[in-house]
Amino acid sequence: MSTDRKPAIALGIDLGTSGVRAALLSKDGEPVDIAACPFPDAAAARLPSTWWSGVTSCVAELTSRNSFASLEGVAVDGTSGTVLAIDSGGMPVGEALMYNDPCPDRAIVERIGAEAPSDSPARGATSALARAIHLSRRPGVHAIVHQADWILMNLGLAAATSDENNALKTGYDLDAERWPDWLEACGMDIALLPSVERAGAPLSTVTSRGLALGLPPECRYHAGTTDGCASFLATGASTIGDGVTALGSTLVVKLACARPINAANYGIYSHRILDFWLAGGASNTGGAVIRKFFDDDQLKSMTPKLQPDDPTGLVYYPLATPGERFPVNDPAYPPRLEPRPTDDVSFFQAILEGITTIEKSGYDRLTELGGPTVLSIRTVGGGAANPAWTRMRENALAVPFLSARSAEASVGTASLVLAGKDR
Repeated sequence: MSTDRKPAIALGIDLGTSGVRAALLSKDGEPVDIAACPFPDAAAARLPSTWWSGVTSCVAELTSRNSFASLEGVAVDGTSGTVLAIDSGGMPVGEALMYNDPCPDRAIVERIGAEAPSDSPARGATSALARAIHLSRRPGVHAIVHQADWILMNLGLAAATSDENNALKTGYDLDAERWPDWLEACGMDIALLPSVERAGAPLSTVTSRGLALGLPPECRYHAGTTDGCASFLATGASTIGDGVTALGSTLVVKLACARPINAANYGIYSHRILDFWLAGGASNTGGAVIRKFFDDDQLKSMTPKLQPDDPTGLVYYPLATPGERFPVNDPAYPPRLEPRPTDDVSFFQAILEGITTIEKSGYDRLTELGGPTVLSIRTVGGGAANPAWTRMRENALAVPFLSARSAEASVGTASLVLAGKDR
């Protein structure tokens, strides 16, 4: 972070799974300052009041250390598929439904399955559209909005407005750039949904509510994005062929493409960001499998003993339970973690090799379906800190591995403001 505190031009606010983070960027995209407010527990993370408290805490922390006088724009990212119902005053009507909550009404999911296009990201058991339809049936509902939309309204945006990235899983048509008619056949009153703009688009100058939080009169609200898209942007990836791998509890690969790739049968869909498309998918493999067998102390002691240039020869498909989403989509896909060697280091290495093979298969699948050849890879998540694993991945994928500019989604959201402020 800069020590000379360049003037802050853009403010990005990230509503993640574990808390709120906010970043200020200078006009050249350099982070000026970052603030964080973790959620106290999983139950609190579901409450809109907790989200807003985290936002005000982060903004107050940043204003205490920085001048907002030069701030030109603010945008918000949120967890993809988190939706809530609000009344005419913008207050939540009942609890929100989170990104990973199944729709409580199975009949809604089945109706979407019968009416939605076969490649629509709105389909499936955890459909954001299904959650939106369910919430829309509560008494007193004036609108259905996404997490990021609601925060932007609390910051002072007058009308409920979303972005293409958050709206995608709710059924938004990226080609026609509107809510499609088939949503009504699924039971969704389109009039309850927010207007939608492209990610980063300027929306309006700040209102009195924004001024009260310390935003200057010339500052503008911008359409935001999802936390996943923001994380991609934060790394600095932006050229066609740039890939970003997230090595967290699950494995997520994303690839910058010249055109969209949508293949629901492989768990693949695409977001439009600025002048490129972001295609990708999420596998059920990842750090959660490693944690099933080893604790922190074991991992710390074993990592220096890994031999990335001397493969074990074991062919694993590491899953914690049966079922895979990407690069194969099979709810009964079996884990493969045998034979297990007597040496724990060899077992650990074989798991990492298996996850690496799945990562390569994910990028290969995207290229096979019309995506570009992968030219570079940046890595985020806890696995990025393991040098031996990085070496295994470099050997397997055979492309340059570049350093991520930042792992902060809030930095990606703020950079979206910089790119979109002149549009």
